Amino acid sequence: MSSPDPQVRAARNPSAHPSPDDRPSTAAQRAGESSAARGPVVAVTGAAAGIGALLIERLAASDEVKQVIAIDERRGECAAAQWHILDVRDPAIAEKLRGADVVVHLALDLDLETDAAARTAYNVRGTQTVLTAAAAAGVHRVVLCTSTMVYGALPDNELPLSEDAELRATAEATGVGDLLEVERLARRGPRAHPGLNVTVVRPAILVGGTDTALTRYFESPRLLVVAGSRPAWQFCHVEDLCSALEYAVLEKVDGELAVGCDGWLEQEEVEELSGIRRMELPSAVALGAAARLHRIGLTPSPAGDLAYTMYPWVVSGSRLHDAGWRPQWTNEEVLAELLEEVAGRHTVVGRRLGRKDATAAGAAGATVALLGTAALVRRARKARRRI
Repeated sequence: MSSPDPQVRAARNPSAHPSPDDRPSTAAQRAGESSAARGPVVAVTGAAAGIGALLIERLAASDEVKQVIAIDERRGECAAAQWHILDVRDPAIAEKLRGADVVVHLALDLDLETDAAARTAYNVRGTQTVLTAAAAAGVHRVVLCTSTMVYGALPDNELPLSEDAELRATAEATGVGDLLEVERLARRGPRAHPGLNVTVVRPAILVGGTDTALTRYFESPRLLVVAGSRPAWQFCHVEDLCSALEYAVLEKVDGELAVGCDGWLEQEEVEELSGIRRMELPSAVALGAAARLHRIGLTPSPAGDLAYTMYPWVVSGSRLHDAGWRPQWTNEEVLAELLEEVAGRHTVVGRRLGRKDATAAGAAGATVALLGTAALVRRARKARRRI
């Protein structure tokens, strides 16, 4: 999933047509070419960076894929793909999708710093346009990517949740309202466009060049733990997400698919593996501070993000497992990679600090990871002493 990029360069790779002298000389090579010729033509939106860039490289190297069409606002680095440069909200995308069998829509803006209204307008309108354009172009399958966050983080969630579990999330966390609307469009798609198959892939906490409120949680000097909560951590490496998307593209599995590492980590295991100590706060203090700091613009993360660090939202991923897919990464391995990625970064209440600010914050009281919360804690203690 990617964000719009203003640098647009309208260039396209010429198609490669081998001469007779370049034709495969062995039976195995001819069989491989024949298999690819029978495979699907796959279009990927948001293809220039992030997961989209990884996916088109993977699909372009697959003997089971005939051709890859890459769509984004700028040209990426995959020379094997046929590039189309445009905004996914442009109805002209229907013409670019002609001849495609499958579309993987990854052009979603989930940047923490993006204006929320602009982000929603882009994500919802883009998904609507892609679904309509795919149906008009004769595409038979669209693969959408949301998140296991749509299940909601709730104290009574089963461990793990099945893929058929009710989507009980609310729009109070970053981008989750957009993802719930994408899910609604996915359900409506086949009814609005008979013959169109829509598959939804829901990854757990994505790690591998990603930046989210949940990955920033591990950039703090202390891991915030809300008193009385029982978090459970399940990760998904971007490489495993790409392999799951490939399964969906090749129609090895369909429906609503949850993707993540097998099992989960308890909070105590995360603290032991990370070496980061906890800071425990009462629920009312933590949630109240998070809401206030977001409201006055000091943090990009709304209070709703905190629920995903308090309660479980682990999924089983049984549909992919039944189809033969297995994650190549464990939760422990993904956490180790995440910690390596965020090393040297300093985040307080979701807001990244420069080195100078981080040093000042540490000197002022690194034992309290949330500066705003620390102030409220002191205020609450003073109020109690006056009673």
